[in-house]
Amino acid sequence: MTTEKSAEIEAVDERLSMDERFNNEMLDSFDEELEMELDDERMDQILAEFAAATNMDGQPSTHSKSTLSDRQTYFKELFRLQGELVKLQDWVVRNKLKVVVLFEGRDAAGKGGVIKRVTQRLNPRVCRVAALPAPSERERSQWYFQRYISHLPAGGEIVLFDRSWYNRAGVEKVMGFCNDDEYEEFFRSVPEFEKMLVRSGIILIKYWFSITDDEQHLRFMTRIHDPLKQWKLSPMDLESRRLWEQYTKAKEVMLERTHIPEAPWWVIEAVDKKKARLNCISHLLSQIEYGEVEHAPVVLPKRVYNADYIREPVPKEMFVPAKY
Repeated sequence: MTTEKSAEIEAVDERLSMDERFNNEMLDSFDEELEMELDDERMDQILAEFAAATNMDGQPSTHSKSTLSDRQTYFKELFRLQGELVKLQDWVVRNKLKVVVLFEGRDAAGKGGVIKRVTQRLNPRVCRVAALPAPSERERSQWYFQRYISHLPAGGEIVLFDRSWYNRAGVEKVMGFCNDDEYEEFFRSVPEFEKMLVRSGIILIKYWFSITDDEQHLRFMTRIHDPLKQWKLSPMDLESRRLWEQYTKAKEVMLERTHIPEAPWWVIEAVDKKKARLNCISHLLSQIEYGEVEHAPVVLPKRVYNADYIREPVPKEMFVPAKY
């Protein structure tokens, strides 16, 4: 076989592999919608319909039984873990625990997807997300950690930081938003800051989501071509793609200098989004000793009827048009 022919075959294989991965990304978007709506009774029916679907050429779906079985297992396990998260939430409230979870990683590493699954079934008054914007002029003049402190939990609360004070060790360092002295001061301060949090009774858990260079490239390309996801790409994200190696070095320094016994880092292998979600939630549950909180049976009170009550009609023009 000639070298020319061999290179041709390799190019075709690479294109097919990329097509398959793009297809998997689209399936993942479909899954995201399913997860918001799905309950256990409907799951089997929807997956069966998906298995019977045909592709654009009218041929039977190429998705194997094992793939569908994996998808079914993913849904069932996700729902089970979310049920455990509800138990954990009840335990946190009952025992006035204070929980902080940091989610860090490169752009498109899947942090947001995991946070969405953690909060999906929980009470937003108990479990909330802190995703801080770039600091204001005033905040830049404050003690570095000051703007994060107001977001820390009170007793009976869980706070998930979608990026955190570790911005200084990553994006600020790589993009030149802090100088060398500020960078070094961060590393001197952050272990003491986190030890103080732990001594105050806060349960602090830190996750780094790890993806490959190739996988980030694929996810960025998917966002570029998906109008529903283009908003996720900022100029800063695009620049971070160019500076992959600098971010890698910054990440290595960060993990080395801030991995302390009181608040260790946990690395999530995140190339496979579904496995990353399940592994992270399962690990999070394992980090807090909790039990099931007994609740008194809920009894629906009888509706009160008053003989003189007349329900006033609502004007027709106030109703939203029933298009569906």
